[in-house]
Amino acid sequence: MIQIETVELSAGYSTPVLSGLNLTVNDGDYLCIIGSNGSGKSTLMRTLLGLLPPLSGKIIFNVGKNEIGYVPQQNELQKDFPASVMEVVISGCLGKCGFRPFYGKNEKNKALEAMRKMNISDLASMCYRELSGGQRQRVLLARSLCAAGKIIFLDEPVAGLDPDSSSEFYRVIKELNDSGVTVIMISHDTGEALKYSNRVLELGKGNKNA
Repeated sequence: MIQIETVELSAGYSTPVLSGLNLTVNDGDYLCIIGSNGSGKSTLMRTLLGLLPPLSGKIIFNVGKNEIGYVPQQNELQKDFPASVMEVVISGCLGKCGFRPFYGKNEKNKALEAMRKMNISDLASMCYRELSGGQRQRVLLARSLCAAGKIIFLDEPVAGLDPDSSSEFYRVIKELNDSGVTVIMISHDTGEALKYSNRVLELGKGNKNA
């Protein structure tokens, strides 16, 4: 699905933070990216999402950009977002609406199905800001399912969650992966990474291949 060939990456400066990276992501992979702060984890993810250009090398996608979803780290702005759960989830369909200024039946059904998969259907009318951290992450994951269908990128998805909520969220991600969705996740939790992922890329230790 993704082929990275001898890529050199920078966080927006001329000095590279990661060099000589070779990586292949296959259909159905659960790839966990780990490493110390400053090792290039977020830079790699931002580059794969098209937010940063590589300094050199090639990144080849064999999947459409509209089939890629993204769940960012939680921040205070997200936590205070004044919208219902349904409104947040269905907003993932915006890229599929084209020039239509409204959501159609297909988008509404897709949002309902994504909420069902994340077991949050009963929260549809609740305000996003009233949810717990674990519930908010499920909502964002459902939103990413509306935006994508084949690959989900997750950046520290359990940051700030309590241990029980973290374990439950990891279980949900694994179920999603088992259903055929490819997962690429940044995590500091090496225990959970080794427990659920089928591949681990460790940065900052001289590793250049996975």
